Amino acid sequence: MHLSHDPASPAAETIAFDDFLKVDIRIGTILSAEPFPEARKPALKLAIDFGPSIGVKKSSAQITEHYAAETLPGRQVAAVVNFPPRQIGKFLSEVLTLGFADETGAVVLFAPDKPVPNGSRLF
Repeated sequence: MHLSHDPASPAAETIAFDDFLKVDIRIGTILSAEPFPEARKPALKLAIDFGPSIGVKKSSAQITEHYAAETLPGRQVAAVVNFPPRQIGKFLSEVLTLGFADETGAVVLFAPDKPVPNGSRLF
């Protein structure tokens, strides 16, 4: 399956609601962010707090076009927390931080417009 970043691309095929429920998307607060110079594409290493039931998870995020590491701690972000961890060089990315492509293809983070408790699930 190929995901398109083109806003003109057609909607994906229809799925059952139960399939959507299998994807566990939660809100967490970024605790720390640091450069990830070893990554093939420019990225940052994030530590994100998803609350007491999930805890702190790591993520590699290709968000350097719009975000500097020092501006991210304290910011809430959405992430898929139930994909298998992915080894990226020597770094184990445990969650997929979510965003949308802007008009040039750079990632814009996806987050709630008001603070919500860490660990809150998207529905």
